[in-house]
Amino acid sequence: MDKNESDITRKAEEFLKVFRKGEEFTQELLKENERLRYRTVQFEDQVKALQRRSEGPEIENLKDTISHLEEEKTALINRYKAVEDENKDFAARYLEVEDENNNLANLYVASYQLHSTLDFTEVLTIVVEIIINLIGTDEFGIMLIDEMTNELSFVASEGIDSIKNKKIKIGDGIIGNVVKTGENYFEEDLEIFHPASDLHPIVCIPLKIKDYIIGVIAIFSLMEQKNKKLTKVDYELLSMLAGHAATAIFSSKLYSQSERKLSTIQGFIDLLSNKNK
Repeated sequence: MDKNESDITRKAEEFLKVFRKGEEFTQELLKENERLRYRTVQFEDQVKALQRRSEGPEIENLKDTISHLEEEKTALINRYKAVEDENKDFAARYLEVEDENNNLANLYVASYQLHSTLDFTEVLTIVVEIIINLIGTDEFGIMLIDEMTNELSFVASEGIDSIKNKKIKIGDGIIGNVVKTGENYFEEDLEIFHPASDLHPIVCIPLKIKDYIIGVIAIFSLMEQKNKKLTKVDYELLSMLAGHAATAIFSSKLYSQSERKLSTIQGFIDLLSNKNK
């Protein structure tokens, strides 16, 4: 075999090797393609199975269970909110009752002080202190009826210097009408309250002993901490205070009058005794 034939044989073998490698590569590609196609079919079958399962009764049951649990959760949340609101109401009511108990205890102590003396001036001073501390006002007055003139005049006051010397006839204005009717007067809406006159109170309570009226407590404004609002406790305190104050004022006034009369009688007796000597 000459050299040319040897070169041709060698090149032919090299070409055959390259061809075989290409053939092997092609076969591997075909096998890989077949494997991928098989996996694709498997995935399609799995997807179809999942779809069938998602449409089955088990999934529907699960959906119903989840829906039922969601409804229960919503109901529990709503109930929790309702209980929370109730707790807030109870807490507010508890504070209100606590304030009421404290005020009633203070009123009890104050009423004891009222009835512990028969000095008219001292009784008025105690009533003024009670109104300031328990009701929360710094503009008010205590008016009594002068039976000689049938007029009301101030016997004690706080923060109303411009009107403390004025007199009111029974039946005139709000204060005079309270004495005439014997009914409590409360201004309904303090937020929009504009007094028609200096003698226009926001609260006016008659001082009554049974059906006998001796005067009134007239309140013209509230302190800032009251936020322009009277509470239910305030109404009760004012009514109870008016009853205790009326008795204490009436008793001390009678005592003062009797003391003056006794003093006058004693003066006459002493005068007559000196003359006889």
